[in-house]
Amino acid sequence: MLQDLIGSKRALFADNVQTVLRGHENRVRRVVLLKGNLVQNQRSGGRGVSARVNNQGVYGFASEAEYSPEAAEKVIRAATENALALGKHTTKRIALPPSAGTGTVELNRGIEDVEQKEIIGLCREIDGYIEKKYPDLTSRTVVYYEDSQDRIVYSSDACCGHLVTPRCYVYVMMSAETKDGTPVELFKAFGGFGCFRDNFTDPAKLYPGIDGLYQRLMDKKEGIYAEAGYKTVVLGGLMGGMLAHEAVGHTVEADLVRGGSVAGPSLNKQVASELVTMVDFAHTVNGETAPLPVYLDDEGTRAEDAVLIQNGILTGYMNDRESAAEYGMRPAGNARGWTFADEPLIRMRNTCILPGKSTVEEMISSVEDGYYLIDSGNGQADLTGEFMFGVTCGYEIKNGKLGKALLDTTVTGIAFDMLKTVDMVSDTVMWSSSGFCGKKQPMAVGMGGPHMRCKIMIGGR
Repeated sequence: MLQDLIGSKRALFADNVQTVLRGHENRVRRVVLLKGNLVQNQRSGGRGVSARVNNQGVYGFASEAEYSPEAAEKVIRAATENALALGKHTTKRIALPPSAGTGTVELNRGIEDVEQKEIIGLCREIDGYIEKKYPDLTSRTVVYYEDSQDRIVYSSDACCGHLVTPRCYVYVMMSAETKDGTPVELFKAFGGFGCFRDNFTDPAKLYPGIDGLYQRLMDKKEGIYAEAGYKTVVLGGLMGGMLAHEAVGHTVEADLVRGGSVAGPSLNKQVASELVTMVDFAHTVNGETAPLPVYLDDEGTRAEDAVLIQNGILTGYMNDRESAAEYGMRPAGNARGWTFADEPLIRMRNTCILPGKSTVEEMISSVEDGYYLIDSGNGQADLTGEFMFGVTCGYEIKNGKLGKALLDTTVTGIAFDMLKTVDMVSDTVMWSSSGFCGKKQPMAVGMGGPHMRCKIMIGGR
């Protein structure tokens, strides 16, 4: 029904004017239990329509918080008028970017909702398991979070289609204290792409992961501070994923390249070890569905993989249609907006450094004096590729064996310099799609990576 509603307004698309009409619905479910107490219970959503028009080289955009034929007609007319009005006040003209093809992208899946009481019941069962088995914790939190985007895109000169992207996670957070009373904490996310019943039919399947989280917290409780300095480290897959997204991925988004990122003068140059290849996957990885699959973007571009670094050489950027024409590249479906009211921006989808040939055990045993850095609670980077990540979980490595756990620390560096020191890459990849990217507007993204042995600056106490 919604597809027919949006599609019925294609007759309003003017000749020689690029028009994209989008119907977009967002939905959020959230439950929080703190030490067994229900402190948050949320169901929310919003939907509307938007139109983006390129008329005589100027873009106009309009949106309406209503999902109806009248709203669709209104935003098309308003976006066209906005383009004409802006054209009177600018000499900058954006040539109509060429399309990468036309056709229809079929609906990839549906959304199955459940009552809030089922979500609360899941959280209570998980919390009860933790409370009974680990009474020595100073605090525990169980969070259920689910969001989804349901987008219908109609384009005058590119692809049309319907894409649904749901994801849901349970976050388990545990806290304890060291002997001197210093608080330590860890968390772990369970879940992934899909709806509630796709991921959480049996809470007991989470218990081994919860047990492992508790054991690492107990190790951290007895942990030590890292010795500050330039060290040989083994970065865990989730740390590699954070690096791929924050420190490299943003620098190769073409709008940020245009804004002066380090990737601009680095195109077709060596920016990493020959062992490093990095790809922004669209919807499929090694024959399996990517963590957050994207089949069509908000400009009507059918999604394809974007190879960013090939054997250490920076080979491409992530683009929208306009930047792809500017840099002589092919658009691969990276332009997306978070809600109906957001204009599409160049965004990552599933950004990952590809696996190598070493095992994790071989990598750890090869380090005489260094660190195994497993997880990061946060990270940031700028357009020079300079980054700083917090390390929440890690271990020292002495004579090729894991030693004491680490208390919280940080790592810093310049991404392209650090990647040149990579001399071992593991044969397995770890993925995460539980967070948000905050580039002007939020966006759900997947990121992943293998373990990598490299040199990095690590903070101390």
